[in-house]
Amino acid sequence: MTEKQFVLPYIVYDTVEEMDSDYAELLREAHAAARNSYSPYSRYCVGAALLLDDGTIVRGCNIENAAYPSGLCAERVALFAAQANYPQNKPVALAIVAHSEAKPVTKPVSPCGACRQVMVELEHRYGCKIKIMTQGQTGKIMFFDGAETLMPFLFTDLY
Repeated sequence: MTEKQFVLPYIVYDTVEEMDSDYAELLREAHAAARNSYSPYSRYCVGAALLLDDGTIVRGCNIENAAYPSGLCAERVALFAAQANYPQNKPVALAIVAHSEAKPVTKPVSPCGACRQVMVELEHRYGCKIKIMTQGQTGKIMFFDGAETLMPFLFTDLY
């Protein structure tokens, strides 16, 4: 028997001002994207902003639908829009934030498993790591160096 341990490396920033200015701008874009959310059922607005290697920023927001689960997460909206419109550009960084009308979101939001899998696939496709930042409406910012840190035992490793 061999016992192993998985370690999740990440950085926590207390304020946006501590971050590199490009990443701070990406977080601001994600907050702007969250304001475009269509979330009449959950009232939980998620915004994402994806930075591409040429400096382009692609926004995404969550979109709900009465015919659940026909909606889509903000992260995948941004990632798929980038693939559809800028397939030649590598993804560099993704900022994800959440706002709520019900109560303030003060902790960083975490992407769902489906979004994590899409991020991993894009990292494999382009041979790069996507820097991932998460934040609530306010509060601390978590910074991850690549989607693989969020998704151990990758689906792609199984075949």
